[in-house]
Amino acid sequence: MIHVCSITKVAQAVEQSGGSRLVTLLTAGTPFERPAAIDPANHLFLSMNDIVQEQDGMVLPGREHVETMLEFARAWDRTTPLVIHCFAGISRSTAAAYICAAALAPGRDEAELARTLRRLSPSATPNARLVRHGDAILGRNGRMVAAIESIGRGADAFEGAPFFLPIDA
Repeated sequence: MIHVCSITKVAQAVEQSGGSRLVTLLTAGTPFERPAAIDPANHLFLSMNDIVQEQDGMVLPGREHVETMLEFARAWDRTTPLVIHCFAGISRSTAAAYICAAALAPGRDEAELARTLRRLSPSATPNARLVRHGDAILGRNGRMVAAIESIGRGADAFEGAPFFLPIDA
């Protein structure tokens, strides 16, 4: 199970879910304190802005971010939830959860996974650049990109509600 949340809900998500691994996707310099329950070796911090095109002074989500995240996710033993968060719990974290679930369940239909994501998180608007990189790395031939495009932009929200994304259908 993957638990997705915003930065303000991380401590609560870790405590309530019993999660022992954490993926943080934040802009460099964003104040964040890793919950004490998460061992530093079980925390992956990926520094990037929530953008899809190059912008001066910002870090574009790159292929190397997704490759590092997938390596971290594949090392997870799945005995406790994996917690993934970004600032609002809407874009980078939902893209990361979608990519990780697709990687860990390679036979799972991309469109079904995207519809499940939408049902669980009405505000989810996965970062399209992260999804494109995930699609390419996983050899999904555009199916992940098309599936995310098919669910459209999520409902407007300042902060997404935390949710659990099952890995298997």
